[in-house]
Amino acid sequence: MARDAHHLMTLLGLSEDELCQALAVDPLTLLSGQLDHRPELPILLDLLAEAEERAGAPVLRRWLRASGPEGRPLDALLARDFGRFEDALGTLAARGFVLRGGGGAG
Repeated sequence: MARDAHHLMTLLGLSEDELCQALAVDPLTLLSGQLDHRPELPILLDLLAEAEERAGAPVLRRWLRASGPEGRPLDALLARDFGRFEDALGTLAARGFVLRGGGGAG
């Protein structure tokens, strides 16, 4: 698996199936590391860079599956609605990278 894909999967606590769905690739493409044609991967990592630095992976894993004003960020990611995913990330940043409420069930 490509290093960047593995990093995204680990950072957000994604399963292999979830990562494949978010990147619109089949498992063989993912495992062979042939993701150069997928522009989403570097864009997602760039979007998440500040949150990773300021909040860390554990917060991002909880945030991904928690319901917020834009719904669950995971649902946006799996639907490949990257605008809604970015909006949810913006909401997290506006809150100072702090989760509110009880979060969602994983």
